[in-house]
Amino acid sequence: MIKTRTAHNREDEITKADILIEALPYMQSYRDKTILIKFGGSAMDDPELVKSLMRDIVVMEAMGLNPVVVHGGGKAITKAMAEAGLEARFVNGLRVTTPEAIDIVERTLSSRINPGLVEMMRESGGKAVGIPGTNVFVGEKIRETDAEGNPVDIGMVGRVIGCQLSRVEEALSLQLTPVISPLARELGTQQALNVNADLAAAALARELKPVKLIYISDVPGLMGDPKDPSTLIQSIDRKEAFQLIDQGVISGGMIPKVKSAVEALNAGVRKVHFIDGRVPHTLLLEIFTPEGIGTEIVREQR
Repeated sequence: MIKTRTAHNREDEITKADILIEALPYMQSYRDKTILIKFGGSAMDDPELVKSLMRDIVVMEAMGLNPVVVHGGGKAITKAMAEAGLEARFVNGLRVTTPEAIDIVERTLSSRINPGLVEMMRESGGKAVGIPGTNVFVGEKIRETDAEGNPVDIGMVGRVIGCQLSRVEEALSLQLTPVISPLARELGTQQALNVNADLAAAALARELKPVKLIYISDVPGLMGDPKDPSTLIQSIDRKEAFQLIDQGVISGGMIPKVKSAVEALNAGVRKVHFIDGRVPHTLLLEIFTPEGIGTEIVREQR
């Protein structure tokens, strides 16, 4: 059967070629560079979006970039705890993690979520390896207090105080994408600790020093009015970020995330991005187009 090519098809193909040409400077700029991606929360709710995101990371691999992934898994952990008859409790936004619960957290992250993400990448032709966070993050327990200042025991919950980069660097040297769970090994006891994935990613960025640290969530980025997407802030620097915190524009759970982003910039990361994981191909749009799609925080505005 003879196939014909219509003018309409040719126009579509030219448009696709134009898109690649537009992306060329970014491909050249980021080739062989490390980009650290953190995603979790509601951005993991839609399996098709997660699969699409993993495929986009494979595209980054194919273009010569070195992606590193830190993932969350809070909702899956809550579900697994409920199935085990354990109630999810939080203190100051941190999940109370008993010794029984930490086993569930570790099992859910290491035996279900992490290998699932790795498999999605492999199905798209990517090369990925799962690395337990306990092989990367060194932690210490967090001591919390209630509203009256009284100490509250939240169990096996920690903050990252250091990173062991050997497994990550080995994976990158073999052109494998490391996919890392948010768990730390407590200094001294060697027990597993549940850690905030956002802060774990920032701690890794401070030591790995990628060109970009990208947070993928379920909001468009930082906004002047959190209820109005049209107020999306395209770009701010470190000083402006703290001004927005002082003004109350950045509030709640975004404060520690933005502060940790600034610490990553101070340590040598070039840019930090906050983008919306609900948008198809959000990563590619942020990295390979002039306008980007979310909010970037830079060291200083030019």
